[in-house]
Amino acid sequence: MNGSNTLSEEVELGMRLRYVRERAGLSQRALAKKTGVPNSTISLIESGKTNPSVGALRRVLDGVPISLSEFFAFEPEQEKTSFYAADELTEIGKGSLSLKQVGSNLFGRSLMILRETYDLGADTGRVMYGHEGEEGGFVLSGRVEITVGSRRKILGPGDAYYFDSRAPHRFKQVGPEQCVLFSACTPPTF
Repeated sequence: MNGSNTLSEEVELGMRLRYVRERAGLSQRALAKKTGVPNSTISLIESGKTNPSVGALRRVLDGVPISLSEFFAFEPEQEKTSFYAADELTEIGKGSLSLKQVGSNLFGRSLMILRETYDLGADTGRVMYGHEGEEGGFVLSGRVEITVGSRRKILGPGDAYYFDSRAPHRFKQVGPEQCVLFSACTPPTF
């Protein structure tokens, strides 16, 4: 890999890695443990934030296992489904934060759609994060405190947000009831 890759190539590589990892039934943490590559590095590759060297990518792929040539040669099947029942959404969150993704994989897609459920006190973490793209959403129920850069706002039912995802951001449930959001991110680099 070289530094001349475009953002779309890095995002495509990341989505491809996520697809093969999930197809192998591995979490990011499990793959990290198998390969000795830090979980944070795998996360950065999958989100399109870093462009790994050939050697680093090979180490990650050894844990799947899949060769470099197979990795770049195969074409993941894009979902052809247009409609999803509530129980068909893919859970990508953990603990007190449920993130239900529309579709089982995002390969070939330019948009990620989530139903986010924050239990009491749940948040996206103390460390704010940023990633390529734009995101927006609506609060369906409950209240959420959203921090984007140095700006902070508490939103309730019917309120909405939209921002450049490169700005460091954080979501935190506030108030006496669970918070549910509907959100979208493009490209799907969350």
